[in-house]
Amino acid sequence: MNKFARALYPHKELYPHKEKVYVSVTSEIDTTGFMHPKKLEWTNGRIYNIEEVRDFRPADTIGMGYSGDCYTVVIKGKEKRLFFEHAPFPPRFGRWFVEVIAG
Repeated sequence: MNKFARALYPHKELYPHKEKVYVSVTSEIDTTGFMHPKKLEWTNGRIYNIEEVRDFRPADTIGMGYSGDCYTVVIKGKEKRLFFEHAPFPPRFGRWFVEVIAG
């Protein structure tokens, strides 16, 4: 980061650029309509069990104009954030993604 950019964004190093990685998620929908993610399949085919959903909250997709949800889940004993992005057009329902540090 150059001197000018550092002056404008002094805390940029604290917030590294993140990219979306779309993943397959197996989920269940209960009688109240709440979606419970159960398993996540990474892009290389590896499957991770979601041990617990600790939090759920609405979360917009910044700059993309899509509405979505953020799930705080536990995978292999660690908290992770898993996002569901609602599709802006039918017949798609939406898709899941995780954020990874770019680079």
